[in-house]
Amino acid sequence: MRPIRLLLADDHALVLQALRFALEPEPEIEIVGEARSGSEVLPRVGETEPDLILLDVRMPGLDGLQLLDRLGKQYPETKVVILSGAEEPELAAEALRRGAKAFLGKGIDPAEVAPVLRQVFEGKVVSESFETAADVSVRAGEEFGLTGREREILERVAMGRSNKQIAGEFWLSEQTIKYHLTNVYRKLGVSSRTEAARFAYDHGLAGNPWPADQNHHESPGVG
Repeated sequence: MRPIRLLLADDHALVLQALRFALEPEPEIEIVGEARSGSEVLPRVGETEPDLILLDVRMPGLDGLQLLDRLGKQYPETKVVILSGAEEPELAAEALRRGAKAFLGKGIDPAEVAPVLRQVFEGKVVSESFETAADVSVRAGEEFGLTGREREILERVAMGRSNKQIAGEFWLSEQTIKYHLTNVYRKLGVSSRTEAARFAYDHGLAGNPWPADQNHHESPGVG
C-alpha cells in the first residue's frame, strides 16, 4: 500500500516542525509539502496532489473555513483534517459541516495524529460529540439554580455590558436587572460584577475562555 500523501498547512513554524517530528517517522505517511498562509494552500494542493491536508483553521490570507469551501469545489477528492488552537464546539461543528473529516485541537498528543490521519484516509469521519457553548451554559445554569433570565443576564455581564445596555436588550427596567443580578450573586456566592463574570467564564456560563488581557477593577455591587 502506498503512503498517504500529506500537505501541512499552518502559519506557525513551530507547529509545522512539531508535526514533521511526529509524522516523518511514520512509514505510511509522506509529507509532500507545506503551506504557511491560507493563500498558499490551493496552489500547493495543485502542485503536490495530496491525499490529505492537515489545515490550521486560523490562517492569514484565507482561513480554514473559507478554504474548506474552495477545496470542496476544486479538489473534492482531497480530504481535510482541521487543526485548531482552540477546541471550540461551534467551530468544530461548522468545519465538519463544510466537509472537514476531522477536527483536532493543537493540544492533542502528537502520537494520536497519525492514527486519525489513517482513519480519515480510509474514509471515516473522525468526530466527537461536541457540545455547543449554549448547551454547556444551560446545563451549568441549572446546576447553580439560575433561571433562564438570570443566566442570560449573567452572560451579558460576562460580555462587559452595563445594566442599561442589558435592560435595553431585554426591554426591562434597570431596577429589574439589578434585582436579577442580586439573585445571581446570591446563588453564585459572589459580590461584584467582576467576580460574577469570572465565575461565569470559569464554570461554563459564558461560553468562552476568560480573556487573559482583561484586568477589571470594579467595586462590589450590582450597579
